[in-house]
Amino acid sequence: MATTKPPFGVYTPLVTFFKEDESLDLDAIKAHIKRMAEGGVAGLVLQGSNGEAPHLDHGERINIIQTTRSYLNELGFTTVKLIVGCGAASVRETLVLISEASQAGADYALVLPPAYWTAAMTPAVVENFFSSVAAEAKIPLLIYNFPGVTSGIDISSDSIVRLAKSNPGKIVGCKLTCGNLGKLQRVWSCLPEDSFAAFAGKSDFMLPGLVAGSNGVIAALANVVPALHVRLLNLWQDGKLQEARQLQSKLSNADGALQKVGVAGVKAVISHFFGYGTGRGRRPLGTTTVQALNREILEPLEDVIQLEKKQRSRLSRI
Repeated sequence: MATTKPPFGVYTPLVTFFKEDESLDLDAIKAHIKRMAEGGVAGLVLQGSNGEAPHLDHGERINIIQTTRSYLNELGFTTVKLIVGCGAASVRETLVLISEASQAGADYALVLPPAYWTAAMTPAVVENFFSSVAAEAKIPLLIYNFPGVTSGIDISSDSIVRLAKSNPGKIVGCKLTCGNLGKLQRVWSCLPEDSFAAFAGKSDFMLPGLVAGSNGVIAALANVVPALHVRLLNLWQDGKLQEARQLQSKLSNADGALQKVGVAGVKAVISHFFGYGTGRGRRPLGTTTVQALNREILEPLEDVIQLEKKQRSRLSRI
């Protein structure tokens, strides 16, 4: 088992494209993988919230992981890491998903707390769940804290720190989509940075997250503008804070717009501006197009997409 944390960098929580009959659109998925890798991301997060994980069966999950790993290798991006969503309602099912993901090529598992029996999920129960999974998992875990998809379960910094300390080399990070910068700061300050990766989970607080100790970012907007997120990371590392703040403001406005359109809307934006896939979600999620989005949503997205294309053009000349 690898015991190192995920490398510092930008990670895209990949959307899953479907054909009209709702089967996997592997051609669109591969086109998306290629654009992300060429944009400079450090890794891809498969089968997370943006990947419609609850809508995929085991065979489809395995297919996507294998396709992604083999295609990245074929393109020469062998160091791009794969973090794979493996959360389920029981320890047993979570371990099955992790085992399948590991065999298919995953480097890390991203695990939500179980949320079906919400009232029973006390901090002690949640911590026992993660420790039980970590004890038997084939690959290291990242704790996924996203109250919006777990009926409000919000894992505290105390719980995250306890879990990391009691499961060294097995629980190696967390994704904080909750947006709690104080939590991110506390986790960073209490755990060794060389062995635990606390990730900001949205673009709209990427730069503040870096200041607080984020290991980069895992952000839905990176599906649209990956190179621009890498640019912000580089500005931060180079100490160009004023320029970084200006770019962060554009990403924050675009991320705010993207949050209003849902997963299908993210795919519709990608389809319209980059020429692959469609805005189709698996039912009960709907299908949409860019034409259905109002100007208030599109303008901040068009702004960052234009900057993304300029950034990619600049990189291609280097």
